[in-house]
Amino acid sequence: MDVVEVIDKKIGEVRTESLDISIGELVSLHENKELIIRPDFQRLFRWSTEQRSRLIESMLLELPIPSIFVIEREDGVFELIDGLQRTSSLIQFVSANAIQLDPLVLEGCDLVPELNGARFDDLPLTLRLRLKRSSLRTVVIKRQSSQFLRYEMFKRLNTGGTKLSEQDIRNVNARMIGDVGTAFYDFIEQCSEDVNFLGCTELLSAAAVEARAREELVLRFFAVKNFRQGFKGSITDWLDHFMETILIEGAPFDFVAERAVFDGTFELLNEKFGPYAFVKYRAGKPMGGVAPAYFEAVTMGAYENSLALSALSNDEAVARLSAAVASDPFRAATGPGANSLPKLNQRIELIRQAFE
Repeated sequence: MDVVEVIDKKIGEVRTESLDISIGELVSLHENKELIIRPDFQRLFRWSTEQRSRLIESMLLELPIPSIFVIEREDGVFELIDGLQRTSSLIQFVSANAIQLDPLVLEGCDLVPELNGARFDDLPLTLRLRLKRSSLRTVVIKRQSSQFLRYEMFKRLNTGGTKLSEQDIRNVNARMIGDVGTAFYDFIEQCSEDVNFLGCTELLSAAAVEARAREELVLRFFAVKNFRQGFKGSITDWLDHFMETILIEGAPFDFVAERAVFDGTFELLNEKFGPYAFVKYRAGKPMGGVAPAYFEAVTMGAYENSLALSALSNDEAVARLSAAVASDPFRAATGPGANSLPKLNQRIELIRQAFE
């Protein structure tokens, strides 16, 4: 099959339709649960009040607005996958109760400053009707489309953007696969809420937690345990590929067995090191926050040598860990070029040996 035939075949696997949906219809669809906006997909309101207000101003001035993307579920309901900030801002202004938020009061409108301080009900009827009748170009990814291409479409829409973290995108990607993806990501979220895991990662910054850093660390744990051979170059690609082997290629993942390993490993790490399990040490003293390159090494070193680590007193365990991560060989394995399989194996082995 030549490249033209391959491309033609792929084109046939994704079906889309473009619609012009009025803001009034958008509000109605959401109120009737015919348009689902999941905060899990894209966190609500990373836009400031000024950004939301200027969107309203642009709509009233009939300036062009980028399209939004929805996916058509099997039951015909639309699920928003791109354009959350625009959609939620418009719904909040026209009908704040629909998303259980306070009414939006416009501020920061610079083209029509007379709008500042106004709520939707404060506008003249002419402007209220103009806004409700204004349309938003909506691209519908039809339910007949290939699951994989639906997955890829969201991934490509958001990769490289600033509004979503890489783990935000993985969350949506998993759920777009269907029940198997939802079950997998729910499992990741449940692990991220484990009390021992929280104890080991409490030094993560608030911004990192907001960007789903804990969920990413959970995924990294299972990736380094089950998919170490795929580790090379880009951490993002490695984690994406690991998840895709399970959700798309059908690689086995035993939830019960994997959870037992996770719980046992982090119970041990929390007992021995608490919040200082994955930090740098200087002169035997912990410093800084969670270092992701240390995370794989310490978790796998503990997992692969759990009996030896269990036998150590807490003080001895900390002394051995601090000496290992401060050593020249470990630093060399976490410095330039650390994202390679040989260096990953080297730093895991150094920690494993430290617990002997």
